[in-house]
Amino acid sequence: MLLHVIARGKIARSPEAELVARYEKRLTWPVKFTELPETGGRVPEPQSPYKTVLLDERGKDLSSEEFAAILGRWRDDGMRECRFVLGAADGHSEDERREADLLLAFGSATWPHLLARAMLAEQLYRATTILAGHPYHRSG
Repeated sequence: MLLHVIARGKIARSPEAELVARYEKRLTWPVKFTELPETGGRVPEPQSPYKTVLLDERGKDLSSEEFAAILGRWRDDGMRECRFVLGAADGHSEDERREADLLLAFGSATWPHLLARAMLAEQLYRATTILAGHPYHRSG
């Protein structure tokens, strides 16, 4: 299953970009990062069937194991793509929230956009190691 991160704004050269790149290299699942401008831009058509996860401060605060279980279930159900969408500064519309398969939050705190992208990359890596039975997920 393709893990497709779709984010508004450019990460450019930054410490966060280095973190994202580090986890991207370690992921054994196919992964793709699509950056869009702050407004507009075209999201590539998904591989069907697919699921959409919106990163949203009002979303569910899942443990790494719960997150991994959801990804594993979707993979096992034959999903070809799972899209993770990080919105612009003003977040997602109500329509986007309603249509999403999962609203995901990293706790109740508000995180800087670039840091949230790095945290998502790490959680994707952690989830795939949990599903593979790798010991990484028990560390730090």
